[in-house]
Amino acid sequence: MSEHPPEPRSTSSAGGVSRRRFLQGSGGALAAGVGTAAPAAGTASAADAPRLRGEVEVRFELNGEARTARVEPRTTLLSLLRHHLQPPLTGTKEVCDRGNCGACTVQIDGLPAYSCLTLAVDLAGRRVRTIEGVGTPESLHPVQRAFCEQDASMCGFCTPGFVVATVAALEREPRASLERVKERLSGNLCRCGTYPHIFAAVQEVTGQRTDEVYREEGR
Repeated sequence: MSEHPPEPRSTSSAGGVSRRRFLQGSGGALAAGVGTAAPAAGTASAADAPRLRGEVEVRFELNGEARTARVEPRTTLLSLLRHHLQPPLTGTKEVCDRGNCGACTVQIDGLPAYSCLTLAVDLAGRRVRTIEGVGTPESLHPVQRAFCEQDASMCGFCTPGFVVATVAALEREPRASLERVKERLSGNLCRCGTYPHIFAAVQEVTGQRTDEVYREEGR
């Protein structure tokens, strides 16, 4: 007896593709095509797309070091950092795991990105910077020092993402206005409501008056 039941015949014209083969090909295309442009109409079918099976080797730069990891195509960057590296980098926090809160923010090629929505296989040849690559307890980054001085964290789960996003924003625009900073940080949420302290920390780094932040927030 055959190990698998026979494939149902296609209801399309002669020479058509069965539904099962079409779905298998579509699944492979989705796994392999994330982050790439769709082919032009008529140039290739879903069944022609390459498939990623099992573990895939990914080479990338992490906090200034060349790294190699083997992961399944479905593995996110967040999972790679926290569960697939030795030692694990747990500074990047897993909170909502669906791109809503920004707690897992890292930098990819200098730009902030949600690591929970980024597939690890898309990192090939790219530069990743996590909170561990921003500063250390012995040598704090100015943004980290300002967060401490302005008491810009409560529970702390959102703090690494805010720091990474702030560093990315100020590296691109060191003298950003308060409104610009708020725009840059709009993808990060603090459930404890420490926004005035966060903005005060940012203004301290940019050399602007921190009391203006509190006045604007009605404090």
